[in-house]
Amino acid sequence: MLHNRLKGVNLGGWFSQIDAIKEKDPQKFPGTLQHIVDFLNVNDFKRIQKSGFNHVRLPVDYSTLFDENSLQPKKEYFELLDKAIQNILAENLVVILDLHKCPGHDFHSGTSKEQSFFTDSKEREKTKKIWAYMAERYCDDSRVWMELLNEPTAQDSKLWDQYKDELFWEIRKHAPKNPIVVGSNRWNSASEFANLTPIDDDNVLYSFHFYTPIGFTHQNAAWLKDPFFQQKRDWPGDYPPPNDQEGLRLNHEYGVWNKTRLKSSMQNALDFREKYKVPVACNEFGVYVQTKREHQLSWLQDFLSLLKEADIGFSYWNYKNLDFGIVSKGESLHQNLSQYQNPEGLDQELLNLLANS
Repeated sequence: MLHNRLKGVNLGGWFSQIDAIKEKDPQKFPGTLQHIVDFLNVNDFKRIQKSGFNHVRLPVDYSTLFDENSLQPKKEYFELLDKAIQNILAENLVVILDLHKCPGHDFHSGTSKEQSFFTDSKEREKTKKIWAYMAERYCDDSRVWMELLNEPTAQDSKLWDQYKDELFWEIRKHAPKNPIVVGSNRWNSASEFANLTPIDDDNVLYSFHFYTPIGFTHQNAAWLKDPFFQQKRDWPGDYPPPNDQEGLRLNHEYGVWNKTRLKSSMQNALDFREKYKVPVACNEFGVYVQTKREHQLSWLQDFLSLLKEADIGFSYWNYKNLDFGIVSKGESLHQNLSQYQNPEGLDQELLNLLANS
């Protein structure tokens, strides 16, 4: 485990959510394998390290790396993942290897329906098999941390609390020395730490994600069709409640929102850390880049200052693209935003804000 506070970025869209990248510009999409070759390189890792970050979170979708039917590893893709991890470690960055989607579980479709991971034991056994292979493959370097599952969406939090133990001990069997990252239920909500029990192991990092209030951080995001999320909101602000017709499983967080309420929304995770004397970090957060710039930065400044005051580490979502990027390339929807008007498509102001927090 790192002795210093975690400060890092997510590398989403590289080995995960490739379909979302393709949707941005399908005519120019080079194919999955070539996309992985081209999307990020050593220069990105050098920039991340030189900016003052000490780790990256590397999401992977099981379908990228394994045949979905046989679960046989795809040799070419694992060779690329091996190279990626080696290059990241060479820049003195820790890697959090995050299973972003597993058999029977997709965090996005979980916003509208229960996932079969929680209802079908066969899906969980497949996920254990996947983790057994990856844990065995990357167990030799303790700078590779292993995250059970991104944003579990169980209707009943007791189910995730049980199944997270099963996944944890499957990984630990194959990776006895690597730190393991355990998140809370309902999209890794900080509030869900009230329903999380600790694991009897000294090498665990507990993780929450923070897009609170989601009506602000995801305002007008195309993938959230619920009318509640298709409204412009300022930060801070007073947001009206939804009407009765809106039905996503996401929390509709409304009312007065400001830095004080942000702090109270984190409290269950802080209480968990204090009660069990365990490390806790925020492994995802961000504001959709189409949000009015002054409000985007104002929310980020408030939240980052709260993390610093509480000595909580973080991984920003996302380094490149996926509508939250520090870098935006090939995203036609965002190409005219002022922060990306340079040859590298780099939001230097956002990078500096994160690096100095």
